[in-house]
Amino acid sequence: MNLLTQNTKLKNTSKALGLRVFNFGIPAYKSASGKLTCPMADECVKFCYAKKGAYIWSNVQPAFEKRYQLSKTNDFVGAMNAEILKKKPDYVRVHDSGDYYSKAYLDKWIEVAKANPNVKFYSYTNMVDMMLKTSLPKNYDIIFSDSGKQKKLINEVKHRHTKIFTSHADLIYDFIMGSQYVFEMAPKTITQKQVSEFQKALTWFRKNNVDAYFVLLD
Repeated sequence: MNLLTQNTKLKNTSKALGLRVFNFGIPAYKSASGKLTCPMADECVKFCYAKKGAYIWSNVQPAFEKRYQLSKTNDFVGAMNAEILKKKPDYVRVHDSGDYYSKAYLDKWIEVAKANPNVKFYSYTNMVDMMLKTSLPKNYDIIFSDSGKQKKLINEVKHRHTKIFTSHADLIYDFIMGSQYVFEMAPKTITQKQVSEFQKALTWFRKNNVDAYFVLLD
């Protein structure tokens, strides 16, 4: 069973950055038996990309289900450590589909991260309350989604988070924040073109939204 996979987008990202980036996914929102895999999902269920396209192909869905079933067992941590040893990822995105459906499941991922300190793990999640009460290892990054049942717990100043775009300014702001994340995590991969685009985005805010510009510089 392939536990870590790469879609076309991740293959292109890996090639562009010179890094090995892989996904791990389980069924989106509900398992085949009806168990919630995204317990705190709310409005995002309506537009979830993992409930359409290739994710729902008949030859793809069973793989997500098998990974979910494995994740509930005591064999999961050992199997994931073996997969990491085999595929040697630099980054693992935990959940291109699904979420942390229980604290016990999250603890398994923490155990995996601690066993692989040179690998960077990251996730987008709606499980805000659980994450705020959990101590994560340094190689584990969490980005909160602002479309779940616990979005009111997100401190937009303090917590790294996503947002549903409602304006051109939102799109540019998110590009800047995403660029800063890449600059911090993988500075050696940055090209002059990326730096130039980042500067253009900052210039746009300086001209069109001075208050936001100074927040970005803070």
